[in-house]
Amino acid sequence: MIADLKGKAVLVAGGASFIGSHLVDVLVAQGARVRVADDLSSGRLDNIKPHLDARRIQFIDANLSAPGAAEKVVDGMSVVFHLAADHGGRGYVDLHQAACATNLALDGMLFRACHKAGVEKVVYASSGCVYPNHLQGDPNEILYLTEDMVGPPYDADNMYGWAKLMGEMSLRAYCKDWGMKSASCRYFTVYGERGHENHAVIAMIARAFVRQDPFVVWGTGEQIRNWTHVSDIVSGTILAAENIDDGTAINLGTMERTRVIDAVQEVLRYTGHTARIELRPEAPTGPLNRVADNALARKLLGWDPEVKFMDGLHKTIDWYFATQDREKVAAQLELRLTER
Repeated sequence: MIADLKGKAVLVAGGASFIGSHLVDVLVAQGARVRVADDLSSGRLDNIKPHLDARRIQFIDANLSAPGAAEKVVDGMSVVFHLAADHGGRGYVDLHQAACATNLALDGMLFRACHKAGVEKVVYASSGCVYPNHLQGDPNEILYLTEDMVGPPYDADNMYGWAKLMGEMSLRAYCKDWGMKSASCRYFTVYGERGHENHAVIAMIARAFVRQDPFVVWGTGEQIRNWTHVSDIVSGTILAAENIDDGTAINLGTMERTRVIDAVQEVLRYTGHTARIELRPEAPTGPLNRVADNALARKLLGWDPEVKFMDGLHKTIDWYFATQDREKVAAQLELRLTER
């Protein structure tokens, strides 16, 4: 176990990203010695700029799939938080299968480098996409996905889900065979400040921001999600670093069941945007019923999400409206829905 990250040499791979940068904020506040590695393919230096300006962190611009890059960034590190990945929202993971498949190589190279360097612990950002598709087809079923539902017959969600599943299994094997401590955190539908329009909540907010009419909703609107605020994801990730050594995979997600159409209606109400809703069932939709059971996280970590979805949604809307440029968003929105 890691009792305290204060003073620890910590790498955040993908640390300029949406989630990664929030993790960096908390690690710096806790007194960790933070190194960020990111190729800025989706991350942004602006996300970590205050720490760079104050020289509180070290930044390495690195593509971790390149020869020798993983060995360079893990050198001298005690704990590695691995959030680097080729990924995006539903439009991206559905339409960019080959790109998501590159995560198989990236994860393998980084894990091998961590083992060779004697890293004390690896904490891996996994995903709800590891859960079998066939379990998640009925939005009317009251379903909560428990960690033990990931098992034969495996049926992960697209190449992104398969890569995350292989990452989890690799870490458990490294722990069993070679003693490398690790934990895997299955993130569920994360949203919040610094989020990207290729994820559903930010896409909804962006459509309202540019006054889109008709207001487009992918799918039937009946899809069930458990959107989880980034602050809760970060707290759970750090608790996993402190409490899990054996490669156990754990759900980090709320148990609030929210229909897509209900989230859309609240975005419209809160922003004061009146528009006709246009459903597009043929668009990338994903599973119809994906909600985590977080009992294991409560048991092993003492973790319970603190941010209610409606509260976090309002906070995220306020951030987006205060920081974005309407003309730029309008010009780029369609592309950003399916790209990184």
